Amino acid sequence: METDWSTLEAMAATKAIDLWLLFPVGQAVIRMLIRKKPPAGAWAAGLTRFFGTDEWEGAFYKRHREQTLFGPVDSVQKEADFDAIGRFFVQRLDSVFERVARNPLALRNSRNIVIYLLCFGAANPKGAGTAVKIASHILGK
Repeated sequence: METDWSTLEAMAATKAIDLWLLFPVGQAVIRMLIRKKPPAGAWAAGLTRFFGTDEWEGAFYKRHREQTLFGPVDSVQKEADFDAIGRFFVQRLDSVFERVARNPLALRNSRNIVIYLLCFGAANPKGAGTAVKIASHILGK
């Protein structure tokens, strides 16, 4: 998560760079998402810097209202899993790159847990279709 979103935006703005990116979904992002409430402080700022928006909070957390004996109680729960986080990141890439591969490759550890997603984005409008077609074939699915 060392890359700022602004760096990805700058790369896409060149209209010349194709990007292969290891997205640290299991290595970093999922570990920063607290189960019972969104992270605050430096963790929240880091996620916002990395994703380029604070919309990750609404995408990964849902507000609930439960009726108890003492009245309604509001709570927040993390509902995002590896797939939801990956889809969110691919959508973010799609917001700046001409085209992106919709099928990132899940790279797993020895326990079969997703650590990274290998993602691809093409910035060149003329070659994006071909580049994404090739990348999607390489990535599988």
